[in-house]
Amino acid sequence: MPITASRIASRKDEAFLLLSPITLRGVTAPNRVMISPMCQYASAPDGKATDYHLVHLGKFAIGGAGIVMAEATAVTPDGRISPWDLGLWDDAHIEPLRRVSSFIRARGAVPAIQIAHAGRKGATRKGAQGGTPLTAEDAAGGFPPWPTLSASAVAAEGWPEPPRAMSRPDIAWNVAAWGAATRRAVEAGFDIVEIHGAHGYLIHQFLSPASNFRSDEYGGSLPNRMRFAIEVAQAARAAMPADRPLFFRISALDGTGGGWSLDDSVTLAAELKRVGVDVVDCSSGGMTSVTPTRVVPRVWGFQVPFSDAVRKRADIATVAVGLIVDHRQAEFVLRAGKADIVGIGREALSDPHWVLHAHRTLRESYDAWPDEYRGWMQRRHSAMSALSPDDMERAP
Repeated sequence: MPITASRIASRKDEAFLLLSPITLRGVTAPNRVMISPMCQYASAPDGKATDYHLVHLGKFAIGGAGIVMAEATAVTPDGRISPWDLGLWDDAHIEPLRRVSSFIRARGAVPAIQIAHAGRKGATRKGAQGGTPLTAEDAAGGFPPWPTLSASAVAAEGWPEPPRAMSRPDIAWNVAAWGAATRRAVEAGFDIVEIHGAHGYLIHQFLSPASNFRSDEYGGSLPNRMRFAIEVAQAARAAMPADRPLFFRISALDGTGGGWSLDDSVTLAAELKRVGVDVVDCSSGGMTSVTPTRVVPRVWGFQVPFSDAVRKRADIATVAVGLIVDHRQAEFVLRAGKADIVGIGREALSDPHWVLHAHRTLRESYDAWPDEYRGWMQRRHSAMSALSPDDMERAP
C-alpha cells in the first residue's frame, strides 16, 4: 500500500523522519525542518544585523526548527535587493550576526545563512511596499537607487533602467566577493551557507536564456551559462571548512517558454555536487511575471516534484518547499523519498512553534517543548482535555 499523508498516524513510539536528526558532513540537525530564508526588509544599518534579526530568527530556534536560515544577505553593497537588507561584504557585519548564530545554536538548532546578489533586480522598495524599483521620491527620502549589473544589459521586467553587463574582470571580482562573504559567514558562526541562485537574481540571470544574451564563455550554451554559478560554488566551498555543508538554492524552472527548465536544473545540480555542494534547495520562478504557478497548479506542496526530480536524477540531497503546511504532509514528503529536508517559510511566520506542534501532533507529547514552556503547556492540555467544545457556548 503506498504511503500517503492521510495514512500517517500519530504514534508516540514511531520514529518520524520529520523529527529525526539528519547529518550533513560534520553538522547534525536535530530534525529535518528548515526555516527558509525570508527577506524582512527590517532596518539593517549599513547591512548590520540588529535586535530585530536576533528576535525574528531566535524565535524559530525556540520553536524547535532543526535549521534556521537567515535571509538573503548581500555579498556586495550593490548586491542588495533593498537598502534595508543584511550584508556580508565587510568584516564589520560579522559580530552583529554572531549574536544571532550564537542564540540559535544555544537553543539547539543549526544556524544557517543565505548569501545573495540581486543583480538587475536590486535597488527596490520593501516587499510590503510592492518591491518595486526605488525612484526619485525614495531618493528624496534618503533611499536613492543605485546602478545594477547583470549578465546582459537587459532590464528586468518593471525596471526603468537596464543593468550594466558584467565584464570578465567584473565577474572575477564578483566571484571573489561570494568567497569572502562565505568566509565571513563562517566567522560569524553559521554552520551552513546557502548560495542564492534562484528567483531571478544574479546567478539565475546568468543561468537563464531569458536574461543571458552573452556571446562569450559565460553565455550561449548550457555549460557556458552555468559557468558563473559553478565558479561561485567553488569559491564558497573553498572558503568553508571541510566539515560544513554548502547549500545552493535554485529556481527549478522559470515558467517561461524557452527559459530555464527542470532538465537544466538536474544538469546544474549534478555539476554543483561535483564541486562540493551538498544540498540543493528547490524553489522556482522569479525571472518574469510568467511564473511556474501559472504553469504548475498551486496545490499543496506544488514544488515538491521539483525536489523529487533533482534528488533522484542528480543523486543529491534536496530541500522541498512550497505550501507545505501540515505535519503529516511534511512527513509524507520525506517518507516518500521526495526530499531530505522540508523548508517552511510563511507557515513559520504564522506559527513559529510549528515544529513543536509537530511533536504534539505526531508523537502526542510535549517532551520536545523547551523547559520554559513545557510545564505551562502540559497544564493547559490537562485543563482543556476536561472541557467540551460545547462548553464555549455556555461560558460566562
